Amino acid sequence: MRKIEKRIVTSALILCIGLLATAQKDLRFNGDGSFKIVQFTDTHFQVGTSSGDSVIALLTEVLEIEKPNLVVFSGDVVTYPPFDKGWKTISEPMIQRAIPWAVTFGNHDDDHAQPRGEILPIIKKIPFCLAKEGGESVHGHGNYVLPLTTDSGNKVAALIYCMDSNKYPVRKGYLGHDAWFDYTQVNWYRQMSQQWTEKNNGSPIPGVAFFHIPLPEYALAWKNSEIESIGVKNEKVCCPVLNTGMFAAMVEQGDVMGTFVGHDHVNDFLVSYYGIALAYGRFSGGSNTYGNLLHGARVIVLKEGERQFTTWIRLRGGEKINTLTFHKKQL
Repeated sequence: MRKIEKRIVTSALILCIGLLATAQKDLRFNGDGSFKIVQFTDTHFQVGTSSGDSVIALLTEVLEIEKPNLVVFSGDVVTYPPFDKGWKTISEPMIQRAIPWAVTFGNHDDDHAQPRGEILPIIKKIPFCLAKEGGESVHGHGNYVLPLTTDSGNKVAALIYCMDSNKYPVRKGYLGHDAWFDYTQVNWYRQMSQQWTEKNNGSPIPGVAFFHIPLPEYALAWKNSEIESIGVKNEKVCCPVLNTGMFAAMVEQGDVMGTFVGHDHVNDFLVSYYGIALAYGRFSGGSNTYGNLLHGARVIVLKEGERQFTTWIRLRGGEKINTLTFHKKQL
C-alpha cells in the first residue's frame, strides 16, 4: 500500500513540475484575443508585520477579482530582510493560483546589504517566476523580454520588456537622486526590438515596458500631453536629471505602446507623449511608506493583433477607477 501511495505522490509531483515548467515558458493570448497584466508596485514588503499582511490581502483581493494572465512587480518589492522568506511569502498568492509573475528591481530592493545580483537567483527559483538575469554585457540585473504568442502559439504577437532602472547616481550632488538607464541598456533594448521586428517581416511587434524609476519624459509629458491626462499627480516626478535616450529609442523603434513605472507613491497618472503612453502603477504598499492614497494595482489588457491596450486601477476594497483605452500612434 505504501509503495502505491509513493507512486501516486511521485506522479503528482512530476505532473506539477511539468505544469510549472509549461506555465513559466509559455505566455499566450486568451481565446478571445485578450491578455491581462496586473502591475503591483512599491509594496515595500516586510514579512511578519501588519503592513506586510495588508499587502498580501491586497494581492489576494486583486487577483481574485481580475484573474490576470501575468503579474508584474515594478520595483521596491521586498525591501526588508529576511529576503528569501519575504519573496517566498509575497509570491504565494500567485503560486496558489498558478499565475506567472515577473519582477523589475527598484532603488530600495537591495538597501539592506544584499545586492540585487544575489537577490535575483533567489527569485528565479520560486515557482511561476519568469525573471531573468539578462546579458552579461548589459548594465543592471534583470533586463529581459517576455514574448507573448497568439492563442495558437504559432506566432509572437506582443512583447513585454522588463528593465532594471538602477538605483542612485554614482556621483551625488548635481547629478540628482535617481539613476538613469545605462547606454548598454539602451543599446540592448534597440537590439532586442530590432531582432523581433526583423522576425516579424520588418513590422514592429506591439510591446509594453515595465521598470521602476520614471523617465524624464514623464515630467515633460505631464505639461504637454497629447491627450488629457488621467489619474493624479500629488508629487513631482522623481526622475533622472540625465536623459540617456531610452524614450527616444522607443519612439524610433516603434514597438512600445506604453511604459509602466512606480517609485512615486502618490502619483498614478497616465499621459501620452509622442505616441507612447507614460503611466504609473498604483502604489501597492502598506502603512510603512509615505502617502495617503488607498493602495491598489494597475491592470493592463492587451489585444491580440492591435496596437492598443485598455487599463484601469483596481483599489483595495474592489473599486475600479480611471479606465482608459489607449491607441498607439504611428509616427
